[in-house]
Amino acid sequence: MGLIRLLFIVLVVLSIIYLSLSFYSRAKRRGKLEAQWDAGDIDTPRDEFIEAGLTEYDGSLRRKLILGVYIVPMALVGLTIYLVNFA
Repeated sequence: MGLIRLLFIVLVVLSIIYLSLSFYSRAKRRGKLEAQWDAGDIDTPRDEFIEAGLTEYDGSLRRKLILGVYIVPMALVGLTIYLVNFA
């Protein structure tokens, strides 16, 4: 029962961290796109350019790497439990 409680708390904390990182990364990307539009000779309207850039960002590797927030700590917890009990 203690393991289930621990996993629940860890998932809640990791979800908060994931959402924070995701919003931060998306805001940074939006800022870079706005700066790029302001500095360059881009023919498309600003809103369309930013939306196209953010759509491209949604499918990027960087966005998927943020999921490591879940994978790495859970793998370490699993490895620790295995080593403590079976090694």
